[in-house]
Amino acid sequence: MAKRALVTGAGGFIGHHLVTYLKQQGYWVRGADLKRPEFTPADADEFLQVDLRRWEHCLAATKGVDEVYALAADMGGMGFISSHHAEILHNNSLINIHTLDAARENGVKRYLYTSSACIYPEFKQTETNVTPLREEDAYPAMPQDAYGWEKLVTERLCTHYREDYGIETRIVRFHNIFGPLGTWEGGREKAPAAMCRKIAIAKLTGHPEIEIWGDGLQTRSFCMIDDCVIGICKLMNSDYHEPLNLGQDRMVTIDQLADIVAHAANFKITKKHVPGPQGVRGRNSDNTRLRQVLGWEPKISLEDGLARTYKWIENQVRERIRLNGEGAFRSAS
Repeated sequence: MAKRALVTGAGGFIGHHLVTYLKQQGYWVRGADLKRPEFTPADADEFLQVDLRRWEHCLAATKGVDEVYALAADMGGMGFISSHHAEILHNNSLINIHTLDAARENGVKRYLYTSSACIYPEFKQTETNVTPLREEDAYPAMPQDAYGWEKLVTERLCTHYREDYGIETRIVRFHNIFGPLGTWEGGREKAPAAMCRKIAIAKLTGHPEIEIWGDGLQTRSFCMIDDCVIGICKLMNSDYHEPLNLGQDRMVTIDQLADIVAHAANFKITKKHVPGPQGVRGRNSDNTRLRQVLGWEPKISLEDGLARTYKWIENQVRERIRLNGEGAFRSAS
């Protein structure tokens, strides 16, 4: 008999990809979210369009499943999470407390919570050549934003539900996941998607200048979505219950990210550095424990992942221009 799984946040980028991957592994899958996937239909056997801030909706969503993959969150890129602290802390607290408690009420056996590298202390991320972050670096706690604080508190909640109620919880800390079929405009997009959009617009309109927030020297590591969903499932099926990093451990500057995307686009750009939210100065994942625990780590190169992502976003931009003309992107940044 097929395992039955719930994926919350199934209308979002990672959740949508995870639903597809679980179906490929033979699962029966229920998706739940406020919205359906934006770019392609959901592959879920059942999709509940519900508000997971409400306890009764969480109770219905978690009924009759063996596993819960808790991805639902009110979130976005740096521009969004640095300016919507109250909204993020309020909404995500309700989503996660109600979903976890409903899963316990319904006798769910395994529960995977998707946390974030945003939980790591700001004081460990003040240099561009940052020391890769180990899981134990989370404490003493000092996340930069409300988004990170809520993620860290929910990690603790999952730990205590496992200890007190016996539900098998797993905790994964994402490091900058990217790929096709994700938000690429509107303020909630992450850096790789934003960069792909800017360069696609520059290429298709013949205006090579792109804006980059800050001096472009801030550093990150980026992990392709295909690797991410494999890592999620490997962790869920493991016996490891402490928080675990999931990301690439290759660090690049934002300027280098732009150069890699420009190469994928086969287009020469000029960079204009402008004021804007930048987040921490540097961040990278220490994958030592990931390799030890799962015997695996992400395999897809940044160049390959960005080439595939860029191609998809360029097609989105081209279609927008076809329908609305170049003026559709005049104010894009």
